Amino acid sequence: MARATWNDQVLAESDQTVVVEGNHYFPPDSVKREFFEESTTTSTCPWKGEASYYTVSVDGRQNADAAWYYPNPKDAAMNIKDHVAFWRGVRVED
Repeated sequence: MARATWNDQVLAESDQTVVVEGNHYFPPDSVKREFFEESTTTSTCPWKGEASYYTVSVDGRQNADAAWYYPNPKDAAMNIKDHVAFWRGVRVED
């Protein structure tokens, strides 16, 4: 079971993550949406497509752009469509 935590709060938990380039991508239904706010930040991966970001908010603290996902991935990355991955201090354990 993979678990993503930040500021002592579980953000996502699943035994069905998809690991791509060393990152666990959590299925959309495993993410606790109350801790996520849409960000205007985007980035582009040559083979996955354009990523969108979330800012994580827990107990009044914010971690800007700490989570990302691919809403419209390229064909090679369709298996992670809308799955959420983490960085910037979010701990992911499996």
